[in-house]
Amino acid sequence: MNTRTAHLFLAAVVLVTTAGGVVWLRDPSSARIWWAAATVLAILPAVWWVIDDLRARRFGADVLAVLALVGTLAVGEYLAGAVVAVMIGTGHALDEYARRRAHRDLSALLERAPRHAQVREGGDLRQVEVDAVEPGDVVVVRAGEVVPVDAVLLADATFDESALTGEPEPAARLRGERVRSGVVAVGVAVDLRATATARDSTYAGVVRLAEEAAATSAPIVRIADRIAAVFLPVAVAVAGLAVLMTGEWDRAVAVLVTATPCPLLLAVPVAITAGMSRSSRNGVVLRDGRALEALGSARIAVLDKTGTVTMGRPVVVDVVPAPGWTTHRVLATAAAVEQLSAHALASAVVEAARTAGVPFEPAQDVRERPGHGVHGRVGSSEVFVGDHDGALAEDWEHAVAGRALLDASTPVWVKADGRFVGAVLLRDPVRREAARTVRRLRSAGLRRVVMLTGDRLAVAQDVALLLGLDDVVARCAPEDKVARVREERAGGVTVMVGDGINDAPALAAADVGVALGNKGSAAAAQAADAIILDDRIDRLADGVDIAARARRIATQSAASGMGLALVAMGFAAFGLLPAVGGALVQEAIDSAVILYSLRALLPPRRAKLRSATTRLLARFDAEHAGLREARDAVREAADSLRTGMSVEADEAVHRAHRLLTDRLLPHERAEEHELYPALAAEFGDQEATVTMSRGHAEIERLARRLGRHLSESGGMSADQVDDLRATLYGLDAVLRLHFAQEEEGYFVLAEPR
Repeated sequence: MNTRTAHLFLAAVVLVTTAGGVVWLRDPSSARIWWAAATVLAILPAVWWVIDDLRARRFGADVLAVLALVGTLAVGEYLAGAVVAVMIGTGHALDEYARRRAHRDLSALLERAPRHAQVREGGDLRQVEVDAVEPGDVVVVRAGEVVPVDAVLLADATFDESALTGEPEPAARLRGERVRSGVVAVGVAVDLRATATARDSTYAGVVRLAEEAAATSAPIVRIADRIAAVFLPVAVAVAGLAVLMTGEWDRAVAVLVTATPCPLLLAVPVAITAGMSRSSRNGVVLRDGRALEALGSARIAVLDKTGTVTMGRPVVVDVVPAPGWTTHRVLATAAAVEQLSAHALASAVVEAARTAGVPFEPAQDVRERPGHGVHGRVGSSEVFVGDHDGALAEDWEHAVAGRALLDASTPVWVKADGRFVGAVLLRDPVRREAARTVRRLRSAGLRRVVMLTGDRLAVAQDVALLLGLDDVVARCAPEDKVARVREERAGGVTVMVGDGINDAPALAAADVGVALGNKGSAAAAQAADAIILDDRIDRLADGVDIAARARRIATQSAASGMGLALVAMGFAAFGLLPAVGGALVQEAIDSAVILYSLRALLPPRRAKLRSATTRLLARFDAEHAGLREARDAVREAADSLRTGMSVEADEAVHRAHRLLTDRLLPHERAEEHELYPALAAEFGDQEATVTMSRGHAEIERLARRLGRHLSESGGMSADQVDDLRATLYGLDAVLRLHFAQEEEGYFVLAEPR
């Protein structure tokens, strides 16, 4: 029964029952005909629902309803039957509203697939249907177009492979490398030689995986059915005993009417619908009531990495200057050239320069070579920004390469007038609300959190360690994600969270698929059971909390309603409650449990920060971005001491000390005396911020130690230089950890919810 049919059925039984009431005022005997008609009207669909349940191997709540309806007809209690019919109609209308499901048509996957391809024949291009491309054909793909078939590159090129791998950074491919269908050409047009037909290519396989996974997902057993499986035999047994002990069938019918599982038919869908409404207000839209029930009982979460746990885009995490250069100068030079580039990394470099307040002017004569880098003229210098085009020559270059490997970051090298002058390190950062989200999921009852990624194992392990995950699987293709989700489902109800086209099959395979809808792909959204409307992973924890609460309220409502019904059944069995009275008592029980179920509409109890505290958090969060220069200066000064105390190193150390004294330490002191007391009051514990205060003290201690080094007259010995360098590196490490802890633990509390 769809929603429209459910509403029509409810309207029909209400209309016939009401008509009987109007007729009763003039002719009570004729009214019985109307009420009997309402009862019969309800029996027909109720029997069909029972048959449908039995076919699906469910023993649902509708069996008792059918017994009650048939019983009222058998003993002539037509008004009681009509009242039961109205309750049944109301319950199913609410249930259909709560269970209404958007079609998982995966149309985004199909719409994205190219319909035509450009095939080179001699010196001409000919447009053909994509299904007409045969292995060996030379296919031309323009910038921004999707590669239609698996192929081999005939020239170097760059591709956006995020649709298949989930990784945001464009991949440079060399001539002769294999390229999968579904990736997007970046920069310039490229020639490829097809190695497979469209049907046998990678992208078509992703579509088939999503369809197969959706078709094989098993339904979750519903709350009402579980309770009905216990309540049904109890009600039938009580009715049977009433007949055996008294021989009066009226008592048995009264028991069945009183036992009609309207708290199940009404309270459960009301609570579920209310929970869905509350969830949508919190930015998580659920497809239907089944999705909410499953989300509320989830015990395992499987998270995609890129774009879900991480931001899904590269950001500058460090700038390393060559001796004689500063971080600001390197960043300004790189941004001047990158400003006119369409490369994904270029926008990150430009954004970092603007955030740090580094002034720069657009370069002149900019020329881009896809897969290698960008050339341009900045002032009087010829500048190149991109890959390192030769052997690593200097010690600092080796250090940058080693750091990039260890930190799983991407180095963008900056060359001026033929000499490398610095490097910009970029990485897809972990969302700062991610760690708190994982902690909240565990508090909500999830016992296992797993991350899947197409990235390297070392990168994935670092992220998993930061978040405290139970397991991580790297180098995952779409089919690997589906297999792992199915494996996890054996251990409990499993939630899969992702945002890319490559996640769609796994989302469909999970008990509950959750897609990030703001920046995620349409295919992921359509394959999912729930959609997070904005770009915040902590909405997942909100959704789980709300779903678990709604499910708990639904269970409590149904259980309490059934308990009251059992008491009423006892009265009916002893002849103290006739069938009509039982129906009215059941109505009173229904009203009580429905009111209780509406509690699911209320927002979850969560401590709300005072507006003054929120303003403080926002203020100090904004200051963190402006302190990037001071933090970079500390690391730059430490690196400059690699070869001893030179003139350049002395300048770098003094500059770092000046920035610490003038900008960073006042910020830390203000936090200690303004922000931390406010947070302690919010948390109701003066000791709540003590560990973070210890961080402030350590930063102050190391800064003072640095100052004492600089205050000494005369030159420094080698031991002093070593200690100075250790002090700077220690300060850099403490600052990085302390800033991350504040951003992930405190500042995230002030972000919009």
